[in-house]
Amino acid sequence: MPLNVVVCLKQTPATTAVQIDPQTGEISGQGLTYAISPFDEYALEEGLRIKERVPGSWSAALTMGPPQAEDVLREAIARGCDSVYHLCDDAFKGSDSYATSYILAQGIKKIEAEKGKVHLVICAKQTNDGETGQVGPGIAAWLAWPNVSFVKKIEEISETSLRVQRMMEDGVDVLEMELPALISVVKEINEPRLPSLKGKMASKKALIPKWQAGDISAEASKIGIAGSPTLVWKRSSPPKRGGGVRIEGATTEEKAVKFVEKIKELKLL
Repeated sequence: MPLNVVVCLKQTPATTAVQIDPQTGEISGQGLTYAISPFDEYALEEGLRIKERVPGSWSAALTMGPPQAEDVLREAIARGCDSVYHLCDDAFKGSDSYATSYILAQGIKKIEAEKGKVHLVICAKQTNDGETGQVGPGIAAWLAWPNVSFVKKIEEISETSLRVQRMMEDGVDVLEMELPALISVVKEINEPRLPSLKGKMASKKALIPKWQAGDISAEASKIGIAGSPTLVWKRSSPPKRGGGVRIEGATTEEKAVKFVEKIKELKLL
């Protein structure tokens, strides 16, 4: 039996040097380059490995974003994805994690209607911009599927069930659940591959389907700003760190004494 996988991807700034316009509070796009969110690369790789492990399976990539976000889908094709889908509509602008998870869930339903049963959806534990970690579990809730976050290894998978290792602060949990399901993976799960030359050529020629709200039967009250229970009130750059305090001393013992005195002075001890 084939195992069909959908991987959710997001295009994010390929740098940590993101500037906030102090007048508008908006992110300044000047000079920014974009790429697949680094955590999403591990989700994509795991989807490709499952497809390769089980003959007859297919893998699809799904993203929601502006027109330029199709670049991450071309990257997915270059790495071996069979098909890709772009959720692109001005009506999606301003969507928070709640509305975004709804839109992606509707996209997954559309993929299933066109390509056949989806057995597994794979997300990253979080993206490198919002870092909420809410979208994956949110998609599962909209689909009424079981889900597990912080997955570090897929131990076993069949057409009906999945057994995974979940990373925890005090060790690892081993969990089993029925399919269809959704997992959110951590970077310890694999080592992402590089695009192949054949894949790059295919990605340049690929025609990428673009779906708007009507194409996925999305309700207007559940998308964009209208469908978002949370709003960004203000954005600002984090304050610059101070230079710190250097503890001087002729010996390690003398430095230790001065360090204790300092933290007492700051009422930290």
